[in-house]
Amino acid sequence: MPETVGIGIQDFGKLIENNCFYIDKTYFIKDWWENKDDVTLITRPRRFGKTLTMNMLEKFFSVRYAGSDIFERLSIWRNEKYRKLQGTYPVISVSFARVKGTDFKAVRNAICQIITDIYMRHRFLLEGDLLAPPEKNYFEGVSDTMEDAVAVVALQRLSGYLYRYYGKKAIILLDEYDTPMQEAYVNGYWNEMADLIRKMFHSVLKDNLYLERALMTGTTRISKESVFSDLNHLKVVTITSKKYETVFGFTEEEVTWALEKYGLQDHRQAVKEWYDGFKFGDCDHIYNPWLVLNFLDERRLDDYWVNTGSHKLIEQLIGRGSRSIKIIVEELLSGKNFRTIIDENMNFNDADHREEAVWSLLLASGYLKVKQSVTDPKWGDTEYVLSLTNKEAAGMFRKMITGWFSGCSSSYNDFVKALLIGDLEAMNGYMNRIALATFGIFDTGAKPSERSEPERFYHGFFLGLTVELSDKYLVTSNRESGFGRYDVMFEPIDTNSDAIIIEFKVHDIHTGKSMQDTVGTAISQIISKKYAASLEAKGINKDRIRVYGFAFQGKKVFIDGGWITQFE
Repeated sequence: MPETVGIGIQDFGKLIENNCFYIDKTYFIKDWWENKDDVTLITRPRRFGKTLTMNMLEKFFSVRYAGSDIFERLSIWRNEKYRKLQGTYPVISVSFARVKGTDFKAVRNAICQIITDIYMRHRFLLEGDLLAPPEKNYFEGVSDTMEDAVAVVALQRLSGYLYRYYGKKAIILLDEYDTPMQEAYVNGYWNEMADLIRKMFHSVLKDNLYLERALMTGTTRISKESVFSDLNHLKVVTITSKKYETVFGFTEEEVTWALEKYGLQDHRQAVKEWYDGFKFGDCDHIYNPWLVLNFLDERRLDDYWVNTGSHKLIEQLIGRGSRSIKIIVEELLSGKNFRTIIDENMNFNDADHREEAVWSLLLASGYLKVKQSVTDPKWGDTEYVLSLTNKEAAGMFRKMITGWFSGCSSSYNDFVKALLIGDLEAMNGYMNRIALATFGIFDTGAKPSERSEPERFYHGFFLGLTVELSDKYLVTSNRESGFGRYDVMFEPIDTNSDAIIIEFKVHDIHTGKSMQDTVGTAISQIISKKYAASLEAKGINKDRIRVYGFAFQGKKVFIDGGWITQFE
């Protein structure tokens, strides 16, 4: 009988002792140790076993678990050298996974509380004369209300105390190191958090004479300038790196073995379509282990990964992103690829004005995958061909986009109905309600131009229609037809439905013209540039094509239009 599938178990000892399903990844212990890197940063998407792996390292190296038998049935134990190494180092294990909050003070306090808890677990150091009286006073002063000067050096000092006690330098494990930084970007306190984390990392990872080695994990590689200044000895392993490429996640061979073990081999192709698609280094077909485990347990396909965490950062980057970002998302949802530069040094401050930063984050987070890399033979620059990772990633995007309008779902649904039947009065009423309720989602908050913000809202709104009407229409935007590029076109899948062309204009109040005039300009552009040409070429008669102009003035919208034959 196969082992029980334990869901959400992040304690390695508990997993092994309870004889739960586990694919042996203990070879990572040997690989990491023999690479001899002082400080290693490994980035992987959510739910790829980072926390379990860090706990495995703690259980293996820490003196607290000396003599443990949990590794005896695993591959690392066949190596005599590593049997002798088990349980021989002081280990400081830190996790920022739950360091979340809407303001800097709350998140800073959470970090200080984590450090305080670590100190509490080491109160045995206060016994005897190991520490001098001033050091004991410092030790007792570590709390969730401590000053920055105390907090930034606390882990460095603890390393020194442990060295005195054990006669060995400490191994430091920091899981989900970038969570506070992502929270800071989303909630607007980036500079304060970057300053605190930079000082802390410098102290514990750079100026720490009592550090044996350190390993950090996260989803993103935050730029050196942001938090890793002066850390010249940092070894970074991202999803494009070949090192440790099979440690996190399941390979195709491992998934095939697991499905056969549980009698689910007939579901192999469906599991592949839903949960395959990740590529680490040169290793194609890496599966998200969380998804596979849930499938083995539940024996049904579902959005297990999408439903396990917040997508605030992704929503913000796409929602506030430019027109071209939303157009690429539209193409991704239709199954297409796109080509871009990737900069794996993530500076969140760049994300608002550098599109490659957005795609880099989506790639690092697991929503996109590398289909192909192309290197310029002359200059050595590399571009990547990217696509959605799998069906579940596509589902995440759809849920995210429809979620933008969840606060006005009634008006949104009513607008869709009005659009499909051509009810102009209802379209105007519902569209203005939607704009008023959701405009802020697409607002960058950085003194945007009067033109850019309506465009962000407009393209976000019609990206929503792309998802909402995908079973009735092929919705496309910014494509060539006739003598120019239309804004949005609805090509009917049902030959009995009407086609729709929409042109969007930002109303300039300084011209003295009305919004009706601006709409008229939009409709005239559809006609004069013959945007309907591509529809007619597919056999759709003009008497089945409707055209609309949308004029935006701030959060106000005016719509007019009708059959194309009325305006020719």
